Amino acid sequence: MTKIAWIGLGVMGFPMAGHLSKAGHNLVVYNRTTSISEKWTGKYSGKIALTPAEAADEADIVIACVGNDDDLRTVVLGDDGAFSTMKPDSIFIDHTTTSASIARKIFQEGRQKGLHFIDAPVSGGQVGAEKGILSIMCGGEKETFNRVEAIISIYSQTYKLIGNVGSGQLAKMVNQICIAGVVQGLSEALNFGNNAGLDCEAVLEVISKGAAGSWQMANRGATMLKDEYDFGFAVDWMRKDLGFCLDEANNNGSSLPLTSLVDQFYKEVQLMGGRRWDTSSLLYRLRKNATSG
Repeated sequence: MTKIAWIGLGVMGFPMAGHLSKAGHNLVVYNRTTSISEKWTGKYSGKIALTPAEAADEADIVIACVGNDDDLRTVVLGDDGAFSTMKPDSIFIDHTTTSASIARKIFQEGRQKGLHFIDAPVSGGQVGAEKGILSIMCGGEKETFNRVEAIISIYSQTYKLIGNVGSGQLAKMVNQICIAGVVQGLSEALNFGNNAGLDCEAVLEVISKGAAGSWQMANRGATMLKDEYDFGFAVDWMRKDLGFCLDEANNNGSSLPLTSLVDQFYKEVQLMGGRRWDTSSLLYRLRKNATSG
């Protein structure tokens, strides 16, 4: 079995690493909060490391799923980062959603050390991670991708090499742009339905089977009607991701008027105290603004 170092045991990384352990791979895990690592090893088979460097030592594959560009830079390139101990020809897979520029930088740094790199952001949320049915968008060299396919497949239902390093992150930006528009549209529709006096549960049951249907409608429609948002993909993280989208759009000349608008709506949700609410909380903003107006 493959020797794997896993860095980052958040709501996504925790179950993803668990799938690898259950598949029989030898794991060493690192998390900034050691008690989380202890919780993980209490549930799965593996060892705890106190630094990314310690985790990566002698690993065939090092996998990270952390918060943002700065977190990734620290666990990879820092004094105790994974690149300081990774053996030549080993592979680093990054499941963090980051900028494309940091992915390219880490690839170049790794190449100088004889290491390989794949940027592989994921979509599917905590439920997808727990069920092992994530969608994974990969950027990197074909030969490297071929070497890690068997590992990635363990916790995903769909994975694809999109192009060169950075392409995975760019594809994730496409993903987030799509989600932003869909969630805003769903929020406006449900708010309209409520104001019109409709039984929106019945409406969702009907329209979810037609052209209006979406993952957001199927998985968030019912909770949105109940104003339940204390779960799922946090607004803070969505704003981070949309920031990457807007920055990249400035670089490549794309116009993102809807994405820019929804980003500002999420800013309002943050100011309402919803920084950790699920992204479907855009409906709460509409209802709150209506009552305060």
